[in-house]
Amino acid sequence: MSPRPYRLGERESTVQQTRARIVEAARALLMASDGFTSFSIEAVARRADVARMTVYYQFGSKIGLLEAIFDTLAANGGIAQLANVFQLADPHAALAEYIRIFSQFWDTERLLIRRLRGLAALDQEFDLVVRARDERRRKVLGVLVQRLADQEGRPAPDAIHQSVDLLFTLTSFDTFDTLAGPARTCADVAPVVLRLVHMALNL
Repeated sequence: MSPRPYRLGERESTVQQTRARIVEAARALLMASDGFTSFSIEAVARRADVARMTVYYQFGSKIGLLEAIFDTLAANGGIAQLANVFQLADPHAALAEYIRIFSQFWDTERLLIRRLRGLAALDQEFDLVVRARDERRRKVLGVLVQRLADQEGRPAPDAIHQSVDLLFTLTSFDTFDTLAGPARTCADVAPVVLRLVHMALNL
């Protein structure tokens, strides 16, 4: 029997290990006190002990690497649970679940998320990735607000866009981070956010 399938499997495992090591190196650099000034493909390659071209081969660009970091954050923070939101028939329950999931996500690695979003204000490539992720969150909120409007007649059609913008702000990382402060967890903050959302939508 040809050993080729085994060799391919070993190679794939090595590739995945290298990819994970590069992502971890990038995360470590971002967490450093001089994260913005020290972060580059070259610096990531040095920390991961790989060639610079290996990073480009794995991720294509700096944006590709940043996307991978955000994907790792999403996986660790339970964002896959968002699929459950669309399975709930009651839009109120769906909105509460959405808030719970994102509170959990924001709470998982607050310091790294804070650093990434802060760097987005200084670096266009960071900003592009953060904005793309935020737009996905806004689209989910658009669906949830429309479901509420269809069931209860409010918000009114001409207020839906404004309501989405308001909920987008209330469920954002910045809001969570402010409400959580140095000691509160997602279990403390999620009910507060839900009450604010209910007040905003007059539910």
